[in-house]
Amino acid sequence: MKIDLKKYEIWFVTGSQHLYGPETLKQVKENANQISRHLDRQKEIPVKIRFKGVLTTAEEILGLIRDVNQSEKCIGLITWMHTFSPAKMWIGGLKILSKPLLHFHTQFNERIPWNTIDMDFMNLNQTAHGGREFGFINTRLRRSRKVIVGHWQDATAIGKIADWSRVVLAWADSQTMKIARFGDNMREVAVTEGDKVSAQIQFGYSVNGYGMGDLAEHIAAIKPGEIGKLLDTYEEEYQVANILGKKGRKRKSLEEAGRIELGIRSFLEQGNFTAFTDTFENLHGLKQLPGIAVQRVMQEGYGFGAEGDWKTAALVRSMKVMAQGLSGGNSFMEDYTYHFDPGNMQVLGAHMLEICPSITSNRPSCEIHPLSIGGKADPVRLVFDADPGEALNASIVDMGNRFRLLINTVTGKSPEEKLPKLPVARVLWEAHPNLPEAATAWILAGGAHHTCYSQNIKVEQMEDFAEMAGIECVVIDRETSISRLKQDLRNNAIYYGLQDL
Repeated sequence: MKIDLKKYEIWFVTGSQHLYGPETLKQVKENANQISRHLDRQKEIPVKIRFKGVLTTAEEILGLIRDVNQSEKCIGLITWMHTFSPAKMWIGGLKILSKPLLHFHTQFNERIPWNTIDMDFMNLNQTAHGGREFGFINTRLRRSRKVIVGHWQDATAIGKIADWSRVVLAWADSQTMKIARFGDNMREVAVTEGDKVSAQIQFGYSVNGYGMGDLAEHIAAIKPGEIGKLLDTYEEEYQVANILGKKGRKRKSLEEAGRIELGIRSFLEQGNFTAFTDTFENLHGLKQLPGIAVQRVMQEGYGFGAEGDWKTAALVRSMKVMAQGLSGGNSFMEDYTYHFDPGNMQVLGAHMLEICPSITSNRPSCEIHPLSIGGKADPVRLVFDADPGEALNASIVDMGNRFRLLINTVTGKSPEEKLPKLPVARVLWEAHPNLPEAATAWILAGGAHHTCYSQNIKVEQMEDFAEMAGIECVVIDRETSISRLKQDLRNNAIYYGLQDL
């Protein structure tokens, strides 16, 4: 399910003008090409950076941006103003640009050559001047973009470009994302509902429902030999409980879990889906709620949301695309229960079954236990504790007139004691700034009980994603105060209300 990152390109262009003469423009092109090649060689930038030339006229700019919009390979544009580039030339192109824009405010030389600097040098190296002109016209056009300032060889600047390029990948993936909903939303639940038409307009992805019978046909078509090979994989990758072993009395349950996994894969692959949902209230044709099946396909990059939560399924997919190739993982998650110890307040995150193994470095245990809801046979699942470390929870909710992305930074912790009777994968974390204020802020902002838990995505990347989508973003972190958050929510309501006029 992993996408081929190198098939995508981010184009790099430089702005200038003919005022400085052909020799200066030749130097501008050589410098820009060198910067582009340097960025392209950086392993942390997951896509190809392709130099597309120096733009000096409105006609060149418009033509280039038309090519950006039409290219299937190009997913974003990086601009650099080496010299002064009169911004009125950029209006026509920027007005039609339909892909993410990064304004790289850099310059070719790192330091001022104190002993040799003259006006020729000043005229050539005018980023400080030309970048402000370009910045103004973007602001005047109300153009959303990313601004990164720093020398092109600086590790911090390169890291920011790499982070942004990952968000651009997720945004490009969102434009063609297809989400399959097996069954409907959990009955009477509000937050998993939402306007699917508005979501497709805002994010690009499509959400459509399918009967459980459609999935059951794929499951029924799986051949015993395929199941046998998959169970061999289970034995290799997991600590399989004796009861599920080759001579165990629940072996048939493991075979059925494998059949369900292969059936889900078949359905998703045939329809080119990259995310899906199910619900324990609609399992017609399935013998058990998908547990290990969901965990394993999610680990490969599919988005998932339980109980029909298609918004979280889409977010999980997007965050997995952003994080591809990085250490750590991303998983569907739910705040399940609290540890209100006054000196050590924590949250235990879990779900019935569907937590992604990408968030643990330990070997999961493959187990079978009863499930008190759903009315089906005991489901097979992977059980493990997530790795500790800095992380975040993110959630998208439908506010009626807009979508809101909530982010809460957390610190993953190792449980102080074993959890021998809790037969599910789980995560323990400390919420920032602390549990009472984090939970208060989340509730005031209308945050969902489902999230994507991420060990490798940064808050700034999630903010960039929200800006690309044109949606509201609320961050709850170590600096959050409830009074300020309340005022921010009021201000946001006015801002987005004006946008609807």
